[in-house]
Amino acid sequence: MTPSIPLTPSTPSELHQSRPAEKADRMPLAFCDLDEFEEGLLPVLRHFLQSLAQPESQSWQFAFRVAAERWGESLGLPVAQSLFKLVQFTTKARRVGFDSIDPLSLEDREYVTRDEQAFLQMLHHMRRDETPRAREAVANVTGCTMDPDVIRAGLSFADRFPAGTARSKRASSRPILRVVG
Repeated sequence: MTPSIPLTPSTPSELHQSRPAEKADRMPLAFCDLDEFEEGLLPVLRHFLQSLAQPESQSWQFAFRVAAERWGESLGLPVAQSLFKLVQFTTKARRVGFDSIDPLSLEDREYVTRDEQAFLQMLHHMRRDETPRAREAVANVTGCTMDPDVIRAGLSFADRFPAGTARSKRASSRPILRVVG
């Protein structure tokens, strides 16, 4: 089994240490009640987290490639860029490390850590404009800091890539020129 990637916020004092995710701290992805788009964010999220934990890995390149292959360049690259912004703010706001599974671990693809699940649930509720649940999820992800940068980046992501078929299809299609009378 491939170990998880501990991601500690970059602070000069290095006070915050992350703990590796134990098997008990993992759950099947199917139990998270996410839509297909949100489940597709998981490998991208993991590559970004690995890139922040181990900059020499340059895993961010894989994150952009995975997103472009999954959703096409016109949608995938903006998804990855917006997600990376949110990941950066989230890891900075946390007082503890972020536990994540190795993105290249084939046997762990169908599992999530508690931190990954919390992050994806935050996006899930924001994309559906479920404000009370989204607030709880932000508090859960950030360790109760309610960081305004995390909230802004999450809401920006949710506005750009909302849940629901009508707006999602419209967001992923090419612009349409219409005559307005």
